[in-house]
Amino acid sequence: MHHEHPVPTEKQEFYNNTPAAFWNSFYNNNQNKFFKDRHWLRIEFAELFEWTTDRKSASEGHADAGTVKEDVHLADSSDSAVSKTREVAVASALSSEPSDAKFRIMEVGCGAGNAVFPLLADVSDPRLFVYACDYSKVAVDVVKSGEAYDENRCAALVWDLSSTELPPNVQPGSIDIMLMVFVFSALHPSQWNQAVENAYRLLKPGGLLLFRDYGRNDLAQVRFKKSRLLEDNLYIRGDGTRVYFFTNDELADIFGTKFEIEQNAIDRRLIVNRKRELKMYRVWLQAKFRKPISAD
Repeated sequence: MHHEHPVPTEKQEFYNNTPAAFWNSFYNNNQNKFFKDRHWLRIEFAELFEWTTDRKSASEGHADAGTVKEDVHLADSSDSAVSKTREVAVASALSSEPSDAKFRIMEVGCGAGNAVFPLLADVSDPRLFVYACDYSKVAVDVVKSGEAYDENRCAALVWDLSSTELPPNVQPGSIDIMLMVFVFSALHPSQWNQAVENAYRLLKPGGLLLFRDYGRNDLAQVRFKKSRLLEDNLYIRGDGTRVYFFTNDELADIFGTKFEIEQNAIDRRLIVNRKRELKMYRVWLQAKFRKPISAD
């Protein structure tokens, strides 16, 4: 049905040319009330926290009931020695910095700060500095207006991940960890290569990119009605924002040219709404990409 009734040709350019405008409208309408704080990051992306012991909470919690996670690409026993060598090299590179050197984390697609603020609240290590980037100026303004926003620990910036320019006042090769959660899917496929290049340039050698996004045949994709398909697996939501649904093979092709793939997993979840007697089958992809320690 999706291919039989795509977005009318005359409207496709309209949606593709001004994506930030639709996200501005989204955050004008919702401010910081739409998304929940992402406390699950402590479990799924412990790397954001485990670099320091100076934090309030340990990585505690349990996976949701009904969760089935399939690891599609993880280091196996045949390359465990290579993986161990890489870990040692990365640890050595990071430990060579001065003890008071900043540990810089950048979230791309920060939205209203639902990942940034829980991170800042949990980690009290004075070395932490967080960049919160979004191509919606309204979203960045929402972050800046947050009660927990502290310019000594965080900088919120308007920046398009697919831009040919890096974000202002952020040096190439200065980011220890980059976080992309449900943001890459908002890009047009023609923008992917530039986005990957930007991530590569910003990360330090040995730096880590943490990635989570929509998987092929996720409930959100299956539910789309007529006149929502822009291109294969790229859709327009009712609010005008774009969303793409990936496969693991696509992620390997997109990021594998620049990064070492440490994880490329599919996360299938059955979410039950007992009150409404609904079963929702979600499909998300989770990946970890490492910039080679030997990179210039």
